[in-house]
Amino acid sequence: MYVITGPVFDGTPKTIAPGKAWVPKYLYKLVYDATTGRAWAHWIENTNEARAGRPIPYGELVPRTEIEFLPGVNVKN
Repeated sequence: MYVITGPVFDGTPKTIAPGKAWVPKYLYKLVYDATTGRAWAHWIENTNEARAGRPIPYGELVPRTEIEFLPGVNVKN
């Protein structure tokens, strides 16, 4: 199993201190099982009220982040 975690910034990000640390709008956690070829992701808005929901397919994560995390891998959903 591989897990890739990261932030997603939208437009001009807010900062914690003026011009210091950017605050992401969303967070993701991609899970890839190399033995089965399956991949899925957890996607959540970066707010105090946000609660984890159902995972999304890998094919939905790629356009949301504009990152091809597993190039050349035939991912099964």
